[in-house]
This record gives sequence, C-alpha cells and structure tokens, in this order.
Amino acid sequence: MTIRNEYPRPQLERKEWLNLNGEWQFAFDHGKSGIEREFYKEGPFTNTIQVPFCPESELSGIGYTDFMAAVWYKRVVQIPESWLNQRIILHFGAVDYHAHVWVNGQKAGEHKGGYTPFSLDVTNFLNGEEAIIVVCAEDDTRSGLQPRGKQSGRYYSAGCDYTRTTGIWQTVWMEAVPETYIKKTAYKTNPKSGTVSIEAYLNQYEKELVLELEATYKGKGVAKETAYVSGSHIHANLSLSEIHLWEPGKPQLYDLTLSLKKAGQVVDQVESYFGVRSVSIEDKAILINDKPIFQRLVLDQGFYPQGIYTAPTDEDLKKDIEISMEMGFNGARMHEKIFEPRFLYWADQLGYLVWGEHGNWGLDITGSKGLERFLPEWMEAVERDFNSQH
Repeated sequence: MTIRNEYPRPQLERKEWLNLNGEWQFAFDHGKSGIEREFYKEGPFTNTIQVPFCPESELSGIGYTDFMAAVWYKRVVQIPESWLNQRIILHFGAVDYHAHVWVNGQKAGEHKGGYTPFSLDVTNFLNGEEAIIVVCAEDDTRSGLQPRGKQSGRYYSAGCDYTRTTGIWQTVWMEAVPETYIKKTAYKTNPKSGTVSIEAYLNQYEKELVLELEATYKGKGVAKETAYVSGSHIHANLSLSEIHLWEPGKPQLYDLTLSLKKAGQVVDQVESYFGVRSVSIEDKAILINDKPIFQRLVLDQGFYPQGIYTAPTDEDLKKDIEISMEMGFNGARMHEKIFEPRFLYWADQLGYLVWGEHGNWGLDITGSKGLERFLPEWMEAVERDFNSQH
C-alpha cells in the first residue's frame, strides 16, 4: 500500500517518479551505536513501519512515544528497467534530525535539519535493478543543538509542547533524470509590467542546450520564450499577454512548463506554476498588489492526532485551510514548524496567506554552535519555498 501518494514537490514536477512511501523495515537504536555496529550492512530490522509517519505516531504502526536516540529504516527498491541509462535521484522530504543514507551498503550521503528536504544522486551506488536503501536518523530534542519546535523536551506533553517526531516524516521518492537536468527554479513577478523573471539552475553545463518556457492561464497560452544555455544558471523573462493577479481569496495562478532541449528533442521537462502579485509595506500596512490587506490569521501548529507532524492525507492539508477560511480567517502563522510543500501548494491554490517561520525552539542561537545549526536549514527552507505565493 502506498501512503501519501501525491507528488510531493508541486513547484517542480516530473512525470517519471517512484513513490517510496509505505512499508519499510524498522529498528530502534537507543544506544546510538548502530553505525559502529554496521546496521547498514545487516541490521536487526525486527519491526516494520509505515513511511512517512514518524514512529511516535499511530499511523506508523509503531506508536512508541518515549525518547529515541536513533532509528533505522530499510527498504529494497526495484529500479524500473527504463531508468537504468539515466541518473537516479533519491529524495527525502524531511528526516528529523541527522540523517545518514546508505545504498547497497555504501554511504550515499547525510543531512542535518529535521524540517528541510535533501536529495542524493545514487546512480553510482546501483548495481543493476535493485537498490537496498538504509537510513539512520539521529535525534536529540534535549541537546540544545537542534531545532525542535513544539516537540516536548519531557516525556509527556507539557504546556504548549507536544509529542515528538523522530526520523522520516515526509515523502521519500526517486526520480530518473538525464545527465543534465533542471535542478531548481526561482520566479519573480511584476504586476505592473506583466512580466515574470525566471531563473533556472541546471546540475551542470552542457553545450547546445536551449530552455523553452511556456506559460498558460486556464489552459490558454499567454507567454512563450526560448533561452539559450550558456552556463548552468539560466535567466529569462516572460511577457504575459493577460494579467491576472493572485490575491487572498482570489487565487489566480498560471501554469508553467520548462523544457530543456537539444537538437529539437526534449532532454528534461518539468511542470510548475506561479502567481502574479506584489508585496510591499506602506504607512505600517502590508500591501498586496498595492492594496492594504487586513490579515486575519490563525495560529497553526501543524499537529495531527494520528500522524503527529504528518497529515494523514493530502486532503487533510487542504481541509485545514478550508476550515480556517470558512471561519473567516484569510491566512495562518505557521508556528514553530516548517510545513510541508503540499500545504503551501493548497494555500496557493485556495488564496490563503501564510507566514512561515523556523521551528527553532530548543535551539540557542545566541552562540556560534546554534547559528551553525539554524542558518543552513533556514536558507534551505527559504530556497524551497521561494516560489510560493505566501
């Protein structure tokens, strides 16, 4: 059974992907000695868990709510035969907190930060159509050296702190990409000129490539441009033939297709979207599209009774926003948690304002050690969410 099977990154969507949610093998590592004992080769995987739900949650099938120094995951993945001549990228939406990843017994990479995504090119670790993926997640909410948000530093929930989240809590997936591919994008819109400034970043430079951009509004073509690739960073401008503004409660969005081509053939293609709007401050008021907006914001802490940090379904994310809007709110402060991209997608689609913030409670940022943990993760979050409308 595949859980949370919607594409997890709506701002950069490819057709070919493999959802790795569902049942994984699982092991506790209370002594945090598993790396030394080489669990990645042959660990004591005596339990199973439903990814992407954390082991503290009911939906994970584990439901263990005491502190866990480290946990381990293992899954055997069959790589589609059609992918074997391409680069294979392994994506993690979020793993709390320090993730180590092995593929076929070899260390593929690691990442610190419990709220932000990371990706690994695992092509060179594959030896055929089978990939044995092992993940270790180390977590210490009481260390003072990692952001914990509203996760309780005590055994029980206390005050405004609640059940913890350890390990994988967002979608895990794979993609097949060509040798040169679109890695990320950034959009800046100008409502007055009706233009969109687009920056696209490739994983590497390759000669004789062009990037074709096509924007549509409700299926109608409104802009098209071709940019010649002279490096791994591409800049282009789109002039829209129709201007429809994104506003709270009026979520007018454009679809965008980015096609990387060589000799007329599509090398890589991603689907995206954007909204045209401006944000400014004047006379102590926040203006959207030059109009002051009174923000009626709910405080959203992003906890779910059955899934803790993870919404049981994509529909639950959407429903949270719809309920808030039905009660008269036009947005939310996403409190002490970096929410998953699908929540921001629905905020964009429904015309809902959100204020993002880091889940930095539990982390002392007055010194260099705290800043070392805070800043890289916060910059990853800003980059991830740059194109959203909030």
